[in-house]
Amino acid sequence: MALFEYLSMAFASIKSNKMRSLLTMLGIIIGIAAVIAIETVGNSLSSSVSDSMSGTGASSITVSLTQKSSSNSGSSSGGVRLRLFKNSSPDDKDLITDTMIEEFTETFPDKISYIEKTQQVGSGTIGKVNEPDTTITAAVSGLNQEALQSKESDTPILAGRWLDDTRDAGRYVCVVSEKFVQQAVGGSNADALGQKITLTINKMPYTFYISGVYKYVEDSYASMFGSTSDDDIQTEIYIPLDVARSIAGVGDGYQSITVVASSGTNVTAFVDVVGDYFASYYTRNDSWTVSASSISSLLESMTEILNQISLAISAIAAISLLVGGIGVMNIMTVSVTERTREIGTRKALGATNTAILTQFIIESIVLCAIGGVIGVGLGIGLGSMLSQVMGYSARPSVAAIIIAVAFSMAIGVFFGYYPAKKAAKMDPIDALRYE
Repeated sequence: MALFEYLSMAFASIKSNKMRSLLTMLGIIIGIAAVIAIETVGNSLSSSVSDSMSGTGASSITVSLTQKSSSNSGSSSGGVRLRLFKNSSPDDKDLITDTMIEEFTETFPDKISYIEKTQQVGSGTIGKVNEPDTTITAAVSGLNQEALQSKESDTPILAGRWLDDTRDAGRYVCVVSEKFVQQAVGGSNADALGQKITLTINKMPYTFYISGVYKYVEDSYASMFGSTSDDDIQTEIYIPLDVARSIAGVGDGYQSITVVASSGTNVTAFVDVVGDYFASYYTRNDSWTVSASSISSLLESMTEILNQISLAISAIAAISLLVGGIGVMNIMTVSVTERTREIGTRKALGATNTAILTQFIIESIVLCAIGGVIGVGLGIGLGSMLSQVMGYSARPSVAAIIIAVAFSMAIGVFFGYYPAKKAAKMDPIDALRYE
């Protein structure tokens, strides 16, 4: 019998028992819809996190001082290891120095685009314009010229200019956000240029003059948790690096720097090279060493974790496919019993066991395939809706859709085989006598 005839018989059988067929497919529909929806939301979340983190600097490598574990230092006496007490903050001799940075740059000139140097000062407070009793808080940090230039694409200057290492060395000037101007200065961005502001940092007043105003960009992570009122927004104030180090009272060195790799550099592989290079300066340091990390490696780890979570949840949701498969086996067994005389008549007219087996297996496959297609459509719609509610663009997984449909058809073969085999083995005489 041609395949077309088998399919025609399968659709005719399903059409004659619409409600029963729909209830049979329900488990398949729910299972596949759940898997597709979960994969769609998982892909949307992973892609959103990936795009967001990539935008923050996929080529950046953070080099930071880290305290050595207690097991790496100490002395022993009489077989008993004595733990040395270590400072919780590094001394000036422990910091990453400009000499180290220069030697590193000379060693890897082709792999480095530039190096960002920063110094966190703390939170600066100032009274709100026209409301001196209301305090505005901003994070104050010192950055070198390369670090500031890297911000230009994301936070362009609206008025004035960014800081210059040579021109602004030792000067108490700053670059503030447009939000800070609205909150603490008043007037237009252009009017704020040259204005004097007094910030209280670590309980000490410091006077700065505004040399630039940059465009405020809302934090993508903060936006996930709803909008924030203007009074609660805390922006960054940038000051010259040497001034920041003077206010913070640090020595001639850095606790952390950021190495920006040049285009074409394998950042994931270069991270280990950077970490090993700087750590070589600390082989004789009992308390401190240097570690390197990158957004790329963190991104890979986060993506892997999200994929594992999606896979685990999908596996749980797929249990309903097993339930659906059992339902298919049950309904096909009932169908074989109901059509005993039909089977006997066909065998009496010369139908082989293989023909009967194929007929019922194809009917089971068609039943599951229809349920799979409905489940895919429902899953994409549900996953897209949930992704949009969460604020992400929907990204259905093509691989998950293909696997889901193929799996639904495999269920049809697996759970339809036993009823089909039972029908094929029927004795035509006994089948014709069946009432």
